[in-house]
Amino acid sequence: MLIQFSVKNFKTFKEKASLSLVASNYDTETREADNVKQDEKFNLRLLKSAVVYGANASGKSKFFEALKFMRYFVMNSSKESDAIDVEPFRLNSESEKLPAEFEIVFIHKNVMYRYGFEADKKIIVSEWLYCKPKTKEIELFYRTRNKFETHDRDFSKGKTVIKEGLVRENALLVSVAAQFNDLTSMAVIDWFRDLKIISGIREGGYQDLIMNRAKSPVHKEGILALLKAADLGIQNIEPQQLEIDQIPRESPKETRDEMIEKKAKFFFDALTVHKKYDSSKQATDIVNFSLNDDESSGTRKFFALAGLVLYAIENGCALVVDELDSNLHPNLVCKIVSLFNSKELNKKNAQLIFNTHNTNLLSSGLFRRDQIWFTDKDKFGEAKLYSLADFKSDKVRKTESFEENYIRGKYGAVPILGIFDDLNNILYQHENEG
Repeated sequence: MLIQFSVKNFKTFKEKASLSLVASNYDTETREADNVKQDEKFNLRLLKSAVVYGANASGKSKFFEALKFMRYFVMNSSKESDAIDVEPFRLNSESEKLPAEFEIVFIHKNVMYRYGFEADKKIIVSEWLYCKPKTKEIELFYRTRNKFETHDRDFSKGKTVIKEGLVRENALLVSVAAQFNDLTSMAVIDWFRDLKIISGIREGGYQDLIMNRAKSPVHKEGILALLKAADLGIQNIEPQQLEIDQIPRESPKETRDEMIEKKAKFFFDALTVHKKYDSSKQATDIVNFSLNDDESSGTRKFFALAGLVLYAIENGCALVVDELDSNLHPNLVCKIVSLFNSKELNKKNAQLIFNTHNTNLLSSGLFRRDQIWFTDKDKFGEAKLYSLADFKSDKVRKTESFEENYIRGKYGAVPILGIFDDLNNILYQHENEG
């Protein structure tokens, strides 16, 4: 499970911003709530879901981009030889010269890991990895540029990689050591591989996963249950894998162009089965629709998302979604959140982290205060991330409407709209002059 992710000096975040999934102790009544997992081994109470709110351009998506970059770089830096794709905070003359920093803490197979690195566009400035198999945290290695301090017993293969000079200055030691079967490094890579991050979801990019899963009768049953719970009218699905020249001529031009752009060999579609009714509203037949050509954008998005949701639930991993509510009805979003919060359905303690503009969720009763987060940006362009639980209890009462208070600006993280008065004056200035 994800415990905490932190980023510093990356895009809009000049200072360190941390999202913690550790449950607060502010409310004894919710200590045993369904949306909290008690980890007895490490004496931690971890949250199964978290939501991030904020005005446009306040840093919500940039925070997720930071996690997405970390995941990609950890899994691929051993292969990459180009410049490192980091962007420091550029609105400050000092920070733009400094490296970006990333750190993550998670539990994987009953071991706690703390891993992080600093990097600029050319080199890895520092890198560190700690593990906690029991009660004591062990330093496996600490790197400063090309100087390494290692823990011999628990990182012996990593030390061999270092001795043989196999770690480039722009590559992560964890990535390289995993290629040479270092067990600890492989565990870190495995956790990141299971972490699913959707930034600005495009349905086609994630249909492959659900199509492949739908080929299995067991997985197909779960997919159908989720689709029926969403009340989309879909009774069955039949996955199709077509070559590009088999795409129907009547399909949208964008579909074919996207496949060519991605150099894909196959095109994934599905037939969605709906009931057909007579004049007496009795079901008399079935009709097959093409998912890509006939279904709505909301249905396509939910279909794509369903595969990732089920993967996370079945494997107990974390799912991070940028703009979960885009093209989805608020009730569908609530169902997805409820699924992750459920002890009965989410037995492996998968986690859902997402951002949204849908304020209705704040009054849905789905979230504790420590599950609600905000991003805000100051006049210097610096974004910050904070939790509703950071506010003093006398300012945030359980009986208050979180939604109403947020809209009123009590928690910050809302746009300041006074500028529209100036816009009005500019647009109609000529009328006043006349």
